[in-house]
Amino acid sequence: MGGQESKYATLKSGTTVVGLRTNDFVIVASDQQSTLGYMAIELETQKVFPITKQIVFGLAGAQGDAAQMIRILKMQSSLYENERNKKINVKALTTLAANIFNANRYYPYEAFFVVGGYINFPELFAVDPIGGFGEQKKFTSIGSGSPFAMGVLDTKYKEKMTKEEAINLVCEAIRASKKRDINTGGEKIDLYIVDKKGIENIKKD
Repeated sequence: MGGQESKYATLKSGTTVVGLRTNDFVIVASDQQSTLGYMAIELETQKVFPITKQIVFGLAGAQGDAAQMIRILKMQSSLYENERNKKINVKALTTLAANIFNANRYYPYEAFFVVGGYINFPELFAVDPIGGFGEQKKFTSIGSGSPFAMGVLDTKYKEKMTKEEAINLVCEAIRASKKRDINTGGEKIDLYIVDKKGIENIKKD
């Protein structure tokens, strides 16, 4: 049984995760399909996780590795905030994730992250499996369907968008991936919007 669990933990899953940033909020969204080889084994998988009340992580890659990282980040951010009685900022939590990845680069976590949050202003980052990360001024995408999503974002992103316009654009980008990438799918599009009020989760067809 242990060998079977280990095998499942190391298999990569295709996905599309999109992050979009405006002056007032940030969105991190994903499809909901989880794959095992050529089979879709789950159509309502959660791929975006609130880590604090102001920061979310969207994940792509091996589910076991990503889940382990989510547990570590939740624990460390809670410890930080309880000890210091202040909120951990977005870049600090992203840096922690990058440092953990980099420390394990010879036996890497097979996971990528899109990080979105709002402390004093909206921030968006992308993190790779060996600890590289960068701030994203407008938008980003990770996962097997990201080339299709980026094409839509490149064409239609505007500096000033309402929340409704931004949600529609993110959904359009993920739908483009669902149409062309066999590993992107699922029942809904799962969106997390983060602004000065906190995190809002909505689902779209």
